[in-house]
Amino acid sequence: MAEITFDDFLKVDIRAGRVVRAEPFPEARKPAIKLWVDYGPEIGVKKSSAQITVHYTPETLVGRMVMGVVNFPPRQIGPFMSEALVLGFADAEGAIVLSAPDRDVAPGERLQ
Repeated sequence: MAEITFDDFLKVDIRAGRVVRAEPFPEARKPAIKLWVDYGPEIGVKKSSAQITVHYTPETLVGRMVMGVVNFPPRQIGPFMSEALVLGFADAEGAIVLSAPDRDVAPGERLQ
């Protein structure tokens, strides 16, 4: 594992956000869900495509807190422009489980 400096870590802007909209993404090559995540007044709502269909449906995601990297450049995924990377971990079968604060925090709060 390569070590990084604290300054390297600070370059990655990880924020708490609240899912405000979620839709199926049938056009994606791998099963995915389109997310609109509110990262607070400073950043606003950013779109993301997430391959999280094993554990989540669009209906179960709205209102949920997530964590995301908000300072990656936008990335075109099929017909959808992804503006942030929602974070998660692979379970024993490789399906993604979302990462989120274990208590309610304000959308836009930065990971410390």
